[in-house]
Amino acid sequence: MSIFVQAKNRVSKFLMAFFKKKRSRIGIYGPPNAGKTTLANRIARDWTGEVVGPVSEIPHETRRATRKQDITITGYNGSTITIDIVDTPGVTTKIDYKEFLEYGVGKEEAITRAREATEGVAEAMHWLREDIDGVIYMLDSTEDPFLQVNIMMVGIIESRKLPVLIVANKIDLPDASPQRIRTAFPQHPVIPISSTEGSNIEELYEKMVLHFG
Repeated sequence: MSIFVQAKNRVSKFLMAFFKKKRSRIGIYGPPNAGKTTLANRIARDWTGEVVGPVSEIPHETRRATRKQDITITGYNGSTITIDIVDTPGVTTKIDYKEFLEYGVGKEEAITRAREATEGVAEAMHWLREDIDGVIYMLDSTEDPFLQVNIMMVGIIESRKLPVLIVANKIDLPDASPQRIRTAFPQHPVIPISSTEGSNIEELYEKMVLHFG
């Protein structure tokens, strides 16, 4: 290899590294038990073979924002994005320890969980204000979308002009109605999926490449 070819290759590598787009942090936000961690685990498992965190029917099982780095997703045409997925606690205005008692959790542990979940929500909102580059807004398609939306969170997303994909989860359940979510949020792309069964997950990946790339 000539000295000129070697120099050209070095310059090319330098320019590619210099102009390479920084890795985006994509936050998965939404109400408790919408399926955020299940989706985060599916994304991570599909593209890295690993998972992000444990899943439970108990609300606020995820009580701290958890990040999985360097996930590269490939679209239909070969386009790729490399992202960090940030799985966040369920965002709600009030967390009462009595919620946990209904699932058989002892009072002392329930109080601890409620405190940790409250701190986790505050942490998730801080991430949204400062460190998130795009949002997957996770909603339960069996529930009324307007009862699931946190107005403060929507305000932060809109003020920062963050790209948003709305995911209508749990389409595998009989009461699912993704159309209600589409009607509620006509200004945003809505992708109906089942994060548990993987239904329509390929469409979500394609939208992520197009929307967050």
